[in-house]
Amino acid sequence: ILILFQRTSWIRPVILGTTITLLAGTYSYLLITTFDPAAFESFGSLAGIMELFTKPEAVLAGWIHYLAFDLMVGLHIVTNAEKVGINRWLIVPSLFFTFMMGPLGLLSYLILRLIVTKQFFQYN
Repeated sequence: ILILFQRTSWIRPVILGTTITLLAGTYSYLLITTFDPAAFESFGSLAGIMELFTKPEAVLAGWIHYLAFDLMVGLHIVTNAEKVGINRWLIVPSLFFTFMMGPLGLLSYLILRLIVTKQFFQYN
């Protein structure tokens, strides 16, 4: 995890340029080959989504979707923490929770950032 914190690290371009791109490509492929256009009507209700995710391919696509976005959110957390001067050790729990439970990890980072910087919105 800590290699992500090095500004000159090669790992960020690998994660963004390769891993997330491969996940996005795989997700797109599964989306195109698995779902017929009528399936997108299922997104209009909880029951429709539950029915849609009874197919293993749909669950795999959903899992890949979460992985790609969790990695992107983790990169944002690392980059933003550097920008606002938050100690790298303080964000490790947020990164863990982001990977395991997505929005909970992001929320934990936003609360940490608020405590450390005394500002909720950080646009710089």
